[in-house]
Amino acid sequence: MQAPIAVGVDGSDAGYLAVHWAAETAAQRGQELRILHGLDLDATRAVVGSYDLLIPSVVENLRRRGAHTVQSARAVALDVDPALRVATEVSSDNPSRLLLGAAATACMMVLGASGNRLAGAHFGSTLLAVTRHAPGVVVVVRGACDESRIRRGGPVVVGVDGSLSSADVLAAAFEEASMRHVELIAVHTWSDVHIGHFAGLAPAAAPNPESDESPCAILGERLVGWQEKYPGVVVTTRLYFDGPADRLAELSRAAQLVVVGSRGRGGFTSLLLGSTSSFLVQHAHCPVMVVHPGSP
Repeated sequence: MQAPIAVGVDGSDAGYLAVHWAAETAAQRGQELRILHGLDLDATRAVVGSYDLLIPSVVENLRRRGAHTVQSARAVALDVDPALRVATEVSSDNPSRLLLGAAATACMMVLGASGNRLAGAHFGSTLLAVTRHAPGVVVVVRGACDESRIRRGGPVVVGVDGSLSSADVLAAAFEEASMRHVELIAVHTWSDVHIGHFAGLAPAAAPNPESDESPCAILGERLVGWQEKYPGVVVTTRLYFDGPADRLAELSRAAQLVVVGSRGRGGFTSLLLGSTSSFLVQHAHCPVMVVHPGSP
């Protein structure tokens, strides 16, 4: 827990909301907060040409705006806790590369998204790139761009599948629930698809509840040991037949955090988010923590 919490900002309201959430989390846990902003001078050079970029006023204006962005973010963080340790960095690098590099040494990388749209077209592509490929833990802070509406009550919800990485997801979820002193709701669905749309097939496809591969058996197996390690965390289990993305999104309406893995069953390693995590990053009603395999 000595590693810092890092947050990427782009000057959007959603980015500042992410700073507020990250600052609250860092203050509660006694960690440093790193605020990062990438200027992406290479992209600017491609647009205006190398000659124009050499004009001091162009470069100075970009750096001035970047400095203003991180200083505004720093003010948001210190408003949460004046004693919070805050470091800022304005880099000429591409935002995605900057944040991916910082994620390797941070305990979590925090980014903002607003409504059903990612925070700005440019930063939206950065958000997806970081959420898909960053090592460790990425938190996407979703909701109205109003710090007073950050949900501080409610349970932590975790999606549990049958993948090998589910241990990392459960470790993160139990830790978050323990630190927040709230209930943990563990959700498992038997199928990743909406079998309800094919009602005629559902009875024949239904799992045997006594099978080792039944939802109850899989969820019970995954929870073994964690409740003993975190005796103060009250765990409620939810089993559903299908639709993990919709189920978790609905539970996110009352949760303060949803924790999921970066891939579901059978995902392509290091290429894409699983369908459930990808859906939640864009549609959940509270912050979403995406846990990549091997996260500490």
